[in-house]
Amino acid sequence: MNKFKAKRKQLERRKRRVRAKIFGTAERPRLNVRRSNAHIYAQLVNDVEGRTICSASTLDASFRATGKVGSNKEAAEAVGKLVGERALEKGITEVTFDRGGHLYHGRVKALADGARAAGLKF
Repeated sequence: MNKFKAKRKQLERRKRRVRAKIFGTAERPRLNVRRSNAHIYAQLVNDVEGRTICSASTLDASFRATGKVGSNKEAAEAVGKLVGERALEKGITEVTFDRGGHLYHGRVKALADGARAAGLKF
């Protein structure tokens, strides 16, 4: 097995371990984070109904209008603020944070800080 497949397998194991403990409801949805080398994505998920309540990413038109690059901590913080604002518009103030197997460090932490700055509690 090459090292890229091994790294991906380890990420999937961590993701399953995290998801076994986290569950989103309508009152307190799960804030899911997906990170790639070029972009970062966040969405609020109601696991009871299996629905996405709202989402934000560095590919959104509102983010693209800022002219920022999608692969740094400033962009992640902006996406966190964006998803936080969209959640508050839907009446959601509390969420459960799902880091998706990634370390709570760097861009993932910046996204969480941005969401907290927008008014989400977790």
